[in-house]
Amino acid sequence: MENTDSDSTHLLVPEVDPETHPGPGNIQFDPSDLRSKRPFYIEPTNIVSIDDVLQRVSDHASAMNKRIHYYSRLTAPADNALVAPDHVVPGPEECYVYSPLGSAYTLQSCSQGPGKNTSLVTIFMIWNTIMGTSILSIPWGIKQAGFTTGICVIVLMGLLTLYCCYRVVKSRTMISSVDTTTWEYPDVCRHYFGSFGQWSSLLFSLVSLVGAMIVYWVLMSNFLFNTGKFIFNFVHHVNDTDAALSTNDSNPVTCPSAGSGHPDNGSATYGSGPDLQQFEKWWDKSRTVPFYLIGLLLPLLSFKSPSFFSKFNILGTVSIVFLTFLVTVKAVHLGFHLEFHWLTPTEFFVPEIRSKFPQLTGVLTLAFFIHNCIITLLKNNKNQGNNMRDLSIAYMLVTLTYLYIGILVFASFPSPPLSKDCIEQNFLDNFPNSDILSFVARIFLLFQMVTVYPLLGYLARVQLLGQVFGDAYPSIFHVTILNLVIVGAGVSMACLYPNIGGIIRYSGAACGLAFVFFYPSLIYIISLRQEDRLTWPKLIFHVFIIVLGLANLITQFFM
Repeated sequence: MENTDSDSTHLLVPEVDPETHPGPGNIQFDPSDLRSKRPFYIEPTNIVSIDDVLQRVSDHASAMNKRIHYYSRLTAPADNALVAPDHVVPGPEECYVYSPLGSAYTLQSCSQGPGKNTSLVTIFMIWNTIMGTSILSIPWGIKQAGFTTGICVIVLMGLLTLYCCYRVVKSRTMISSVDTTTWEYPDVCRHYFGSFGQWSSLLFSLVSLVGAMIVYWVLMSNFLFNTGKFIFNFVHHVNDTDAALSTNDSNPVTCPSAGSGHPDNGSATYGSGPDLQQFEKWWDKSRTVPFYLIGLLLPLLSFKSPSFFSKFNILGTVSIVFLTFLVTVKAVHLGFHLEFHWLTPTEFFVPEIRSKFPQLTGVLTLAFFIHNCIITLLKNNKNQGNNMRDLSIAYMLVTLTYLYIGILVFASFPSPPLSKDCIEQNFLDNFPNSDILSFVARIFLLFQMVTVYPLLGYLARVQLLGQVFGDAYPSIFHVTILNLVIVGAGVSMACLYPNIGGIIRYSGAACGLAFVFFYPSLIYIISLRQEDRLTWPKLIFHVFIIVLGLANLITQFFM
């Protein structure tokens, strides 16, 4: 996710030529009256994009920030008597930006000038921010819901999450008592709910972050295992397509979980020989490979600055484009295999309507999740009047991407001879290790996740340790303990519960309950009530949204 904020325009935007640094990676800031953005205040601990320096904010700047913040509370918001003059505000070199529910991106430059992102760049940023590892589980979610039901659920969830995102964007404008120009959504929650809003925002933000890191560890273990297996098979001329139920053609598709009802967690037994036996002993998906990642990723989590890893974020877009290409090629070669049975399953096909559809809604809650940073992304739009149009177009493109991947994988899955129930929670697992396109896709995704994982860990550290200890890096001991807990959770899940669909739907339903369903609807109800504009239809509709979010979370534990 790309997530930035601005606290004072003149601090962040120096007087330079606006054409100096063109490009979509240069995130811009909303031009507003300088005086309206006072007082300026940034906690020294809340810094995401920093250089490798120990002193993040000077003592003088920190003291001045706190003094200005204190003075601002002595008068009413409309009273300018104690507004800080320009000459006492810290300079741009001591100004950092941070969103409390942050993302894996860092701010590269702010020299292009305020509000210079075009609608096209804004739409692309939102699309790129929303798209993530959830896309690998969309075909499985459609299988769980039924083909027709799955398509309808994706469209409806896209519309529902878009509306809730709209409510998030409009939440600041409904507060007239204070200046909300520089506010992010957690600030809105804190305004309405006090410390409860602040700490609940932190809790659910950590749920989404740690949940994503667990999914990453499971997927990295999967991709590393399959990559090593591909190399071993290639060197030793081993063909493993016969190790599991599969089609017998030039484009084989496998069913690793045939007869087990759960994903394959270990190495399939095929062939013989001492080299093969040793390889299977030391290269097992659930017993050894997850532990090998510790040696690589645990040291990376201890970096004080993740700026190096942010340079590889373009790999996320490359991975999605390549997955789309892979799915298209496979669909062309395999053709479509569909039969419609509305309620009764058959040997090879699932019914169109299944009671397991809440599993798909849980996955989609995270798949459409951008509500914690949408204010920041739209704040940088050149034409603020196009915000809702651009947001709607971005959501439409995300929905179409999910539909394209989900429909093509489900429809082209060869049934018969394989049952549609064989579609895995990670649809790449349905392609054998010898498949070249799948091998390349796994390499792309593995490298992307290795670079993003430390960024997610850094954000979790900033949020948790910064809130508890007032310092994102209180000591190497504190950071190591936190890293061991996060890594331990990932390794445990990769060994005991390597089901990315399950992890995504649980974490998605949990954080979605707060940021997608509960807070946007409740804040809107409170705002209307304060303005005496609350009507029964609006109350019933938004209470219904909250009930849907609660039901979405509860049903995940009964599926």
